Amino acid sequence: MPIKTLPLHIPTADGQADAFAAFPDRGARHPGVLMYADGFGIRPVLREMARELAGHGYYVLVPNLFHRHGPAPVVELPAHIGEEDRPAVLARLMPLIEAHTVERVLSDADAYLRFLTSQPQVGTGPVAVTGYCVGGLYAMRTAAAHPDQVAAVAAFHGPVGVDGPHLFSKLTARVHLGHAEGDMTPERLGELNQALDAAGIAYTSEIYPGTVHGFTMSDTDAFSASGLKRHWDRLLPLLESTPTRGR
Repeated sequence: MPIKTLPLHIPTADGQADAFAAFPDRGARHPGVLMYADGFGIRPVLREMARELAGHGYYVLVPNLFHRHGPAPVVELPAHIGEEDRPAVLARLMPLIEAHTVERVLSDADAYLRFLTSQPQVGTGPVAVTGYCVGGLYAMRTAAAHPDQVAAVAAFHGPVGVDGPHLFSKLTARVHLGHAEGDMTPERLGELNQALDAAGIAYTSEIYPGTVHGFTMSDTDAFSASGLKRHWDRLLPLLESTPTRGR
């Protein structure tokens, strides 16, 4: 189906956040998905992933996480982020990530969800949130802060255990966590899943075999084609199985 992509600006408490949306161009209303980028931010691979998801019938909103520091790309990125590029790129990005406090994440989440649910192409039901790397943590925080709005949340190669049981206890959404094998030992996975069990969450949480941090991103040396496929194989059924399809 034809997919439309629009550049957007989202009003936030700290000014306008640049963003883009991808959605089927067929005049209907679609379930909304808020997609948080990884730490490298909005770039062609994120646009491709948003368009891929939109092709399954979703309105996908992708904001610039670091809009307080300028429009995306906030830092210059090589076309392909190789291992030799990562130290220099991360040296420029880490101050932005560290400045993006929990308070800023939640303030922005309020604005993003308000904007998403007000779009004429978005249905009236609950929404879903997905995120990558640090965006996975932001996705989980968004879902915990908005239990009445977020019906599904997914995080891939993200530091989702940082907030621990305090965050998990607030979740009502169905959850999928896709961990990189390089980020998560079986022992840590067991501890994380025990905490999710204790919170009474409907979830799946698994290590993706043979993957390293960043495996979904095809413009990096971390990319795993099998890991990306597994990501779609988990994300799409999660969205289909939750009530995000209000019209």
